[in-house]
Amino acid sequence: MNPLLSPLKTWGTFLLLVVSGFGFASTGVTAAKAQESELPVLFDTRERLPRPDLSNLVRLRILTTADFPPFNFADQTGRLAGFNVDLAREVCLELRIEAKCQIQALPFGELETALANRAGEAVMAGIAITAERRNRFSFSRPYLTIPARFARNVARDLRGEGAEALSGRPVGVVKDTAHEAMLKSFFPKIIPVVFDDREAMLQALKEDKVAAVFSDGLQLPFWLAGEASEKCCVLFGGPYLSRDYLGEGMAVLLRNDEETLAAAFDHALATLSRNGRLQDIYLRYFPHGLY
Repeated sequence: MNPLLSPLKTWGTFLLLVVSGFGFASTGVTAAKAQESELPVLFDTRERLPRPDLSNLVRLRILTTADFPPFNFADQTGRLAGFNVDLAREVCLELRIEAKCQIQALPFGELETALANRAGEAVMAGIAITAERRNRFSFSRPYLTIPARFARNVARDLRGEGAEALSGRPVGVVKDTAHEAMLKSFFPKIIPVVFDDREAMLQALKEDKVAAVFSDGLQLPFWLAGEASEKCCVLFGGPYLSRDYLGEGMAVLLRNDEETLAAAFDHALATLSRNGRLQDIYLRYFPHGLY
């Protein structure tokens, strides 16, 4: 797992931005309803961002990793695959520069240095948007968010939906994560039960030792759909979004001097969001949905 936002150690600690229909107060949390297969719209569908002239672009090297499935990984043939990889290819097609595009994998810890040293022009690998990075780099508009979610044991009798039904009940959460801080801050009527790691938390949920767990919306659907859960549990309420606790979103990292390229990524991402191709890629890698 890439250290996307240490010391917080869950995938969900780095991903979120204001979403059309999924808005939240700057210091608050919002529970939003959506179909699980539905990808929130991050771009105004009425906005038409111009396609910059890239005729002078010699090549576009998009750097990523090969060890962070389902976002970036090497498939059985050794070919790079994943959500970010497929999206990068679609961006190149939309910008009509596919012949100039190269997607290269590096260790996660080398990506920022490689970009700064001009060994690539962009990074698509889930690097967290932080104030310190904004001083050194620029970011495209975010293209994916991951919410926090509750999951409950189906054997547990809960009346109502979401956080209100969990009032006064024990809810598992992993210690020293954004989700622990978020649960305690925004759901004070819930009794937090803190676990050292995710495996212990999920085992307690399977054994019905807690009424629910609160974790990131990426891992929970995969676990629930997999054999490890033994069909014990389901998502419950939400999704819950908080910019303060979950960050700004997944975006393309670029050098500060690449204004034209940044505008090109924004144009391509907005177009792919509008024409449904971003949704198609999302469903390819997240068939159980995040929302």
